[in-house]
Amino acid sequence: MLARTLAAVAAMAAAAVLIPAVQRPLTGPQSVRIAAAADLRFALEEARARLSARTPPLTVHATYGSSGNLHAQLRQRAPFDLFLSADVAYPEDLVRGGVANEGDLFTYALGRLVVWVPGDSGLPIERDGLRALGAAQRIAIANPAHAPYGRAAESALRGADLWDDLRARLVLGENVAQAAQFVDSGAADAGIIAKSLAVAGAMRDKGRAWEVPHDQYPALLQGGLILRWAQSRPAAIRFRDYLLGGDGRELLTRNGFGLPPR
Repeated sequence: MLARTLAAVAAMAAAAVLIPAVQRPLTGPQSVRIAAAADLRFALEEARARLSARTPPLTVHATYGSSGNLHAQLRQRAPFDLFLSADVAYPEDLVRGGVANEGDLFTYALGRLVVWVPGDSGLPIERDGLRALGAAQRIAIANPAHAPYGRAAESALRGADLWDDLRARLVLGENVAQAAQFVDSGAADAGIIAKSLAVAGAMRDKGRAWEVPHDQYPALLQGGLILRWAQSRPAAIRFRDYLLGGDGRELLTRNGFGLPPR
């Protein structure tokens, strides 16, 4: 009887130690490693500055690339805590592959597509939209093979019956940020890029943008995923909740994104 009583007391003591460890809130500096679609660069830089100033501070380490390439790395368990993709299909595939749990999947934004030209360009994009690209020598888009914005650009050009005429003049970026860099640097005359890159940073004041109507390309529904091997799951959850909350939604819309249906 005494042995059983002592065992019960020991079990209760162990539970008392374990429960606070599981439920303890974040009280010190935390960090989150994010594999992020290239269209998020400016929005996440702003988010990083905001979260580093909060109590407790959250440090954001973001690596940017095309969603397809990041997806391939994550299938090999690349060391990230959170995946923010420009196409929800990539995190959905990771869930189907057993890399992450369905409950950790979420949508956070709708990507927008624009035609961007330097400020001194003579291309009449405001008047002619995509058809103005007929006079361009080089047109930058993200590579459709692994970049959602590249596939959206291809779809828009095909829908306007321009793909066959312009295909030989396309300059393919590894991701949409590189496509934007091509046209910003003069390596291309025009670009079909993410609105989030055209309305933020230096490009906002250096050029002109025309937004491609939403019905001219498949919806760029952007999705995220907390990865099963996250080094700091509480930090990843905290960043996700920030992105989906009021402050995060305001940040995304100001940076050129639409919001997904709830």
